[in-house]
Amino acid sequence: MAEIDVKLEQIVELEKQLAEIKDVDVLLERILTETRRIVNADAGSIYEVDETGERLLIKFGQNDTRQALLKPGMKLPYTSFSFPISETSIAGYVAKTFKTLNIEDCYTLDSALPFKFNINPDLLANYRTTSMYVVPLKSDKELFGVLQIINRKDSKGTVIPFSEQDELFINHFANNAVNLLKNAYLTQDMVYRMNQMAALRDPKETGGHVKRVSTYSLEIFDRWAFNHSISLEDSQEFRSNLAIAARFHDIGKVGISDLILKKPGRFDETERNIMKAHTLMGAQLFNPDKSYMDELSFNINLHHHDRWDGGPQGYPGKVNVSEYVTGNPIPEAEPLSGTDIPLEARIVAVADVFDALSSQRCYKEAWTIDEAFAEIEKCSGTQFDPEVVEAFLEIRDRITAIFDALKDAE
Repeated sequence: MAEIDVKLEQIVELEKQLAEIKDVDVLLERILTETRRIVNADAGSIYEVDETGERLLIKFGQNDTRQALLKPGMKLPYTSFSFPISETSIAGYVAKTFKTLNIEDCYTLDSALPFKFNINPDLLANYRTTSMYVVPLKSDKELFGVLQIINRKDSKGTVIPFSEQDELFINHFANNAVNLLKNAYLTQDMVYRMNQMAALRDPKETGGHVKRVSTYSLEIFDRWAFNHSISLEDSQEFRSNLAIAARFHDIGKVGISDLILKKPGRFDETERNIMKAHTLMGAQLFNPDKSYMDELSFNINLHHHDRWDGGPQGYPGKVNVSEYVTGNPIPEAEPLSGTDIPLEARIVAVADVFDALSSQRCYKEAWTIDEAFAEIEKCSGTQFDPEVVEAFLEIRDRITAIFDALKDAE
C-alpha cells in the first residue's frame, strides 16, 4: 500500500509540472510520455478528436524499441492520419463508448468483439504489439481524445499484461490530465481567434501558415537542443511557450493600413518602412511582458527579421519599442546580429522563411521543397544562425513530412 501512495504522490507532483504547459500539442506529447513512464510501457499513441467531432487524429506515437534503432537525436517518422470514431477499431471503440480496455494480447482478441486489431503497423515496423491499455480522455460527456499505452514491461524487460495497479495509476493520471487539457484548449482557442483576426487583415497570414511555422519551430528547437546537450526536462518550459509564441510572429500586421498591407504592386520606400514596423507593433502587444510566453512573443515579433550578420536588410535592430508611434515608418537603428538576437527569433526566422518559400501566395508560385531547403542553406551565416540552419537541415525528412501533412491546412 505504501508503494501505491508513493507512486500517487509522484503523479500529483508530475501534474503540477504539466500545469505549466500551455500548448495543446506539447501537453498531449508529455501526457503520453509520462503515462508510459509511470507504468514502464514500451510504446503508445495519443489521439485527438478532430474538428468534426467524428474522427480521431493521431497526434503522437512513441516506441522505445524502434527509437533505440535510430541514430542519437533522430525521431521516429512523423505520421499524420485519422479514422472514424466507431466500434470497429480499438481506439474508436474507446472513443465511442467511453469505456477503458485492458487487452492482454492484441493478437488473440475474441472474434465476437466489435473491434479488431490492425496488424499492419506492426508488420511495417517489424514490431509485436502484445499488451495494451486504452483510456478515453474525457470530462463528463466531452471527449478530448484517446490514450493508448502498449507493451507493459517488468523489471527484466519482459512484456507483461497491465495490472489492476497499473489501471489505477493510468486512470488517475488521465483523469487529472483532462483538466490540464481543458485549460490548454482555452489558450489554443484564444490564439486561434487572434490569428483569425490577423488573417482578416492579411490573407497571407493563414491559420495553416502559423501552424506550420509553429510546428517547424518546435522541431528545429528539439534538434538544436539535442546538438547542445539540453534535455527535454530542462527545455520543456521553453518549447511549450515557443509553440504558442511562434504563432504570433506576424500579429503586428493588424496595425498596418490596408492601403499598404493589401497593395497589389511594389512598395515605395516609405511604404516599405511602414510595413517593416509590424515588428514593433507586434512587440508592443506583449510589452510589458507578464509571462514567459509574453517574453518569447515579444522577442519573436521584434527580431525574427533581424539578420545573423547584421546586414542592412535586417530590421528593426536595437530599437526602443515603447517610443514607437503606430503608423510611423520604422526608425533607423543600430543593427542587431549574432547571438544578440534571441534564440526563439532566430529559430522562427528559418521556419517562417521556409514556409513562405514553399507555400503559394497571391503574388508568387510555391518554390519546390528542394529549392526552399537550398535557399535556407545558402543563407546560413548571413541571414540565418548557422547552428539553427544545421539543426533544420539535419531533420529535413521530418520537416518534409510535416509540410506534406499540413500543406493544405487553413
